[in-house]
Amino acid sequence: MDDSSSSTALVDETAAAIRARIMSGEIPIGAQLRQAELAKTLGVSRTPVREALRQLQTGGLIEVVPNRGAVVRVPAPWEVREAYEVRAELEGLACERAVRRLTRDSLAELRATNELLRPGDAPPNAASHAANDRFHTLIHQIAGNERLAKVIKEINEAFPRNVSALVLQEHPRHRDDNFAEHERILAALAADDAETARREMLAHVLSAGEQLARWYERRSATVFKG
Repeated sequence: MDDSSSSTALVDETAAAIRARIMSGEIPIGAQLRQAELAKTLGVSRTPVREALRQLQTGGLIEVVPNRGAVVRVPAPWEVREAYEVRAELEGLACERAVRRLTRDSLAELRATNELLRPGDAPPNAASHAANDRFHTLIHQIAGNERLAKVIKEINEAFPRNVSALVLQEHPRHRDDNFAEHERILAALAADDAETARREMLAHVLSAGEQLARWYERRSATVFKG
């Protein structure tokens, strides 16, 4: 590998590491991204950090604010609604395709995954957050269209994933609705009802998008942006 290829790979790895911290919420929305601190944390020089931040800015995950420098961008509610409108259609298609490819084992795995989301006295934890993502990912895998799964993943990665978890954590009613909506999707899949499966998934994702957009609406006024 020549020096330029090695440098590019390091920038990509650095960008991926910063992205992972943002997506997990370790670096929250509105937070400043200080090059020196990131370089020390990631064990690299400031040069790949600077280039990585430029890469993430191009992707829309961060922005440069006067007098503050690079910060994790707070998505506008309309951006969330637009993205989830597209995601809903794609996930609906994945659900429709999954009906034709569903096996007894894959249905059992979906049911077991959703059981981890059954509302109870304990607040949501890392396992339940992972289960929520896993439920959707399993359907994408069963659908058997790699391009479809890739595009859905790209839409999901436009927004920090921990925020979706926060929405469910802060509002018990949303957790109840989320579980019930998954159960209706499962019932349609089990009944080989592609039309209903698609419709239920479409409604589920649109609802999640609206909850997320409202969360950002509430938070956007309180996040200091310079």
